Amino acid sequence: MNLETKLRKAEMEDRNEIWDIIQQSIERRKQDGSTQWQNGYPNMGTVESDIAKGFGYVLTIDGEIAVYAALILNDEPAYSTIEGAWLSDGEFLVVHRVAVDAKFAGRGMVKKLFDHIEEVTKSHGIQSIKVDTNYDNMAMLKILESKGYSYCGEVLLADGMRKAYEKIII
Repeated sequence: MNLETKLRKAEMEDRNEIWDIIQQSIERRKQDGSTQWQNGYPNMGTVESDIAKGFGYVLTIDGEIAVYAALILNDEPAYSTIEGAWLSDGEFLVVHRVAVDAKFAGRGMVKKLFDHIEEVTKSHGIQSIKVDTNYDNMAMLKILESKGYSYCGEVLLADGMRKAYEKIII
C-alpha cells in the first residue's frame, strides 16, 4: 500500500492538532525516561510562533498530519558555539521540535520527514542540515545515524546540553 506523503507549511488552523501531537511526544519522552521536553517547552506558544514565522511544517499522510517539525534557515544562535566542530560553515537548515502522532509512531515517518527535508534543502541550494537532540532520545539518535548524519559535538540550548549532528546535502 503506497500512502501519499507530503511536506507542507503548517497553518494556524493546524495548531491544535500539532499541539496534540507534541503533547503525545512529551508523554512518550517521559515514558522513555527522557528529560527532553519535560519542563514546559515546547508549548502552544512555541507552535504558534513557529507557524507565524513560517518555520512550522507538517508531514501529511493521505492528507492527515502525521509529523510536525520546525525548519529554520541559518538561524540557531546556540549553534554558533559547539564543543566539537560542524562539518561546514555554509547555509544550513535547522530541524527542531520533531513530533510524531502516536497513530503513526513506529512506522518510519520521521525517516520520511528527513527524506522530504533533504529534498527541500537540495532544491533550495542549501549546503547542509543541522539538528540536535537529547543524549537520551534513543529513537532520534538511531534515526540520525540511519540517515547518515555525523555527530559533531555538543551544543548548549536553554534546557541543557544536546548532541549535535550535521549532514552535508550539496
